Amino acid sequence: MAQHPLNLTVRFILEIAALAAMGYWGWGAADGAGRYLLAVGLPLLAAAAWGTFRVPGDPGKGLVPVPGTLRLLLEGIFFGFAAWALFAAGATTYAWIFTAVVLVHYALSYDRIGWLIRHE
Repeated sequence: MAQHPLNLTVRFILEIAALAAMGYWGWGAADGAGRYLLAVGLPLLAAAAWGTFRVPGDPGKGLVPVPGTLRLLLEGIFFGFAAWALFAAGATTYAWIFTAVVLVHYALSYDRIGWLIRHE
């Protein structure tokens, strides 16, 4: 199910939403130049990390091969931070919706999670 086009579309939307959530939080977390640094820099840093670490055999070209469990942990941190950012920014309803969609996505991606856990 993880490779189903609809699930992949949801995953892509979640990735973009996570970056937007980080930028939204960054905008409100600081003033002046720090506001721009966090609103732009944090999502760029997160996107770079997201694309850097890949499990061998996973689609895409990552620069640093990592075990599947580490990739799963990085994904948890990425989406978890995005959810926290929405809660911290006061967007509680959006945070709950985002969290629910992430959990449903990962429940539907059980085959990928199993593959990541087995792929050391």
